[in-house]
Amino acid sequence: MGRPCGPGFFHYGAGIMTALISTNRSIIGLVLAGSIAALAVAFASQYIGGLLPCQLCIWQRWGYAGAIVLAILTLLMPPRWRRLGAVLASVGLLGTAAIALFHTGVEYHWWQGLASCTGNLDTSQSLSDLQQQLLATPVIPCDRPAWTMFGISMAGYDFLYAAVLGLFCLIGASRVVRRP
Repeated sequence: MGRPCGPGFFHYGAGIMTALISTNRSIIGLVLAGSIAALAVAFASQYIGGLLPCQLCIWQRWGYAGAIVLAILTLLMPPRWRRLGAVLASVGLLGTAAIALFHTGVEYHWWQGLASCTGNLDTSQSLSDLQQQLLATPVIPCDRPAWTMFGISMAGYDFLYAAVLGLFCLIGASRVVRRP
């Protein structure tokens, strides 16, 4: 019979986390690799899988792009500024998680989405103006998931991924011992 998950188990897990992210440089590397991987999956699902992104999907990508830029800039900074850069990049990931949570709520109809995601048309216009509006702006609705697995949409998985990555890096940045 195995050992129960007592305090020693969590101490061991914290030791692994500390070993994995023992420097701010490795935290930034994790932010960079994790953000690049997320964008790679998003672009592959769009250009290879044919899943068109809605407005909220695009906003989630901007959070990862911001984290990538912050991570690269942080790697170029002097070591004493790397902790701040790691924290800022982690906050960018947590912002992405917040957008993904909002998007997930819109998909599950927990709350209403943005007007730019619904495809609502201004029906007070003339027929020709309405036709021009339809042709000018193809709208991908945010409230219908393009893909799900086990009942969870891509936005739901993105929330989990960005939240875990962001929190892991934020906690790691707060635990790193400053080194010259």
